[in-house]
Amino acid sequence: MMEFPDLPVRPVLGEVTSALTEHGTAVLVAPPGTGKTTLVPLALAEAGLRVVVAEPRRLATRAAAGRMAELLGEQVGRRVGYSVRGDRRRGKDTVVEVVTSGLLVRRLQADPELSGVDVVVLDECHERHLDADLLLALLLDAREGLRPDLKVLATSATVAAERVADLLDGAPVLHAHARTHPVEVTHLAPRRGERTESVASRATRAALSEQDGDVLVFLPGAGEIRRVAGQLADLSDVDVLPLHGRLAHAQQDSALRQGSRRRVVLATAVAESSLTVPGVRAVVDSGLARVSRMDTRRGLSGLATVRVSAAVAEQRAGRAGRQGPGLVYRCWPEHEHSTLPAYPEPEIRTAELTRLALELACWGTPDGSALSWWDTPPSGALAAGREVLRGLGALDEAGAVTERGWRMAGFGLHPRLARALLDGADSAGGELAAEVVALLDNDGLTGETDVASALSKLRGDGPGAKRWREEARRLASQVPGTPRRGGDEALVVALAQPERLARRRGEDSATYLMASGTAVELPAGSGLRGSEWLAVAVAERSPGRSAGVIRLAASVDEELARRAAPALLSSDDEIAWADGDVRAVRVDRLGAIALATRPLRDPDPARVREALLDGLRAESLGLLRWSDDAHRLRQRLAFLHGALGEPWPATDDESLLAVAEQWLEPELSQARRRADLRLSAAEALRRLIPWSQAGRLDQLAPDRIEVPTGSHIRVDYSAEQPALPVKLQEVFGWRQAPRIADGAVPVVLHLLSPAGRPAAVTGDLESFWQNGYPQVRAELRGRYPKHPWPEDPTDATPTRGTNRRR
Repeated sequence: MMEFPDLPVRPVLGEVTSALTEHGTAVLVAPPGTGKTTLVPLALAEAGLRVVVAEPRRLATRAAAGRMAELLGEQVGRRVGYSVRGDRRRGKDTVVEVVTSGLLVRRLQADPELSGVDVVVLDECHERHLDADLLLALLLDAREGLRPDLKVLATSATVAAERVADLLDGAPVLHAHARTHPVEVTHLAPRRGERTESVASRATRAALSEQDGDVLVFLPGAGEIRRVAGQLADLSDVDVLPLHGRLAHAQQDSALRQGSRRRVVLATAVAESSLTVPGVRAVVDSGLARVSRMDTRRGLSGLATVRVSAAVAEQRAGRAGRQGPGLVYRCWPEHEHSTLPAYPEPEIRTAELTRLALELACWGTPDGSALSWWDTPPSGALAAGREVLRGLGALDEAGAVTERGWRMAGFGLHPRLARALLDGADSAGGELAAEVVALLDNDGLTGETDVASALSKLRGDGPGAKRWREEARRLASQVPGTPRRGGDEALVVALAQPERLARRRGEDSATYLMASGTAVELPAGSGLRGSEWLAVAVAERSPGRSAGVIRLAASVDEELARRAAPALLSSDDEIAWADGDVRAVRVDRLGAIALATRPLRDPDPARVREALLDGLRAESLGLLRWSDDAHRLRQRLAFLHGALGEPWPATDDESLLAVAEQWLEPELSQARRRADLRLSAAEALRRLIPWSQAGRLDQLAPDRIEVPTGSHIRVDYSAEQPALPVKLQEVFGWRQAPRIADGAVPVVLHLLSPAGRPAAVTGDLESFWQNGYPQVRAELRGRYPKHPWPEDPTDATPTRGTNRRR
């Protein structure tokens, strides 16, 4: 019997074993550092069970196996082993194997009965990684069918265990409580414009001066770790050590061992729960994490920097109180803490789901509906993933996995990278394709923007080279052994993401348009500046920016772009209103990128007609030739529509544009450009006059009205009510103002002085003669003595001129 260390989980080990024996499933809630990752699997193995532990990360997988082997006094690979992609240590005596969740999914796909396994431990299931959620769903399905005897234990560092317990057939929930010491929390808010790295560096120096022991600093990614390490380089009596998943194994192991000097461990989220970092008495929390996100509108998937949840912040803080009273610096204002989300967003809700779609299709349920989920995959993202897989040849039109799809799934890569490996091996050679894909799958290894420069560094034994070589060898062994062909690195990149082939927008521009239609920019100082074409491997977009930023790309030319993405090539006739006229051209495109443009000699008349209509809508009716007669006809028709209604048409811009096809034919069908629309608007408008009423226009809305002198005066229809501007002397003898529109509307008389200036306005002439005229006569007769000003204008002779000489 093994003597287990006195860790907080030790008292419940018997309960865990009994719960699994009786129920087949169980949930164990235990904070980080309690021993759940190491002691529980060993206890289950001691009870005679063969155990597989699924970890969310490669680093945690190796660390957990190493710690368990150390407790047994053995080397890894005997009773305790591990398997990650490209690295496996296990033997015939192995009874506890630690694997990554993704690798166990692949193993389950190959062997749904999971032969030789009695218990699967889903460690840190609260982190809600995509592979872990999928693995849980597949294990539940296997238990319902082929393996009802398979035992499943889910462990979590948070109390949010009710949902997973329900999924596991009402599994009992067990708790192990950590023995922790008080932790003092201090908030260190950023100064105006201060970067995360600077705040974390200030907090680290404060923690070193105020607390004994090591300092664990949580940062969102490897880039921030590198920059903070640079800012702390002057600490001569402290070892500053990075800890993240891209490091070589020796570097990771060094950060997980307590040294002879004080240490500052700069870690990503890998240190939140799955790993134990010994000696820590102070924690600096940047409050940020890097998570997978999919920007569906712009077609950019990748990692985004987000605020951590309250649960994660609590876990991070707990690291400071394992060995004594601790100190925590949080790099955000105290008042913002209450605004943090309660728990991390499950990756399945936000990630790009092409890889999940392939796994589901391999399991026989392409839409995942046959499985029980913690959170159901979003249908839209899953459908988009299936569409990508069809384009890659991994699924047939019915959604079933093709032979090519099965092979792609077996690589353990994202399907796009699997496609690049397969097709790149044919075009560039298996060795080169494997090298490029190994780089794309670990894009942050070198910090280079240029794929060629990054490969050169790795081939020269630069940082991360050993890990890269191992993965490249693994991949090369799975494709035909064709020799490497120089200069085709860019082709392999383009095969992985043909939608990210990009062309420069201007001769001196650093902005590129991708075939997907999204704009991306090269960072300052990139050696790729000046390239006309790029194959973009990695791009990300920060909140508030319209364009993405290129993180890794290769220089290509148009010929290679055409060769890599034949499915995106098209030649279309584009006939549209643009820049104030009809643009009729044939455009060769690669996705959204225009390759060549040439004029169309004989464009489709129907499409030209639609373009002209768009031009009318865009620039309104000013495209037509509007004479004075045309304006007056429009006003007369508008008057009749307002006075009599149907069938007289409305002639405001909106109404005329709505029926433009009716009144602008046949000119509209015969026109080919803007100039052809300079037709007479008056002639066109007459087509709107109802046929049955055509002869009554001049009767109902006369252009001119004859006054008592015999003059024909033009009616003004520009105002709401028609008006007749006429000299006062010419309407002597009229007792009433004329009425139009079948007598429905009186004409307003604008009575003018002999000099043509306004004298009076009236619609009631009889009242004016009685009440208004005497005042007008008194004011004007002295000014215009040669003109008649009779006392009774209703009985006077109308005149155009002056009094006759006696």
